[in-house]
Amino acid sequence: MENSNQKPNQEELNAIALRLKELRKAKGYSNYEHIAFDLEMSRSAYWRLETGANFELKTLIKICRLLDITLEGFFKGIDVPK
Repeated sequence: MENSNQKPNQEELNAIALRLKELRKAKGYSNYEHIAFDLEMSRSAYWRLETGANFELKTLIKICRLLDITLEGFFKGIDVPK
């Protein structure tokens, strides 16, 4: 039986963090301070996202809008084990 209450493991969160960092750099943000400013987030709050912190979907949607990428495009290549 599938456990739908299972929390994401750190490996999955790290894969999302790495994708976020890759997309940021691809859009020309050489460091996280600049994107944090454009997202109206503190530098430390954004830094936590790129180091594997769990974050809310509304934050991800805001990031995707800024980076001009769909949610499907964001998660492309990120596998979640069954």
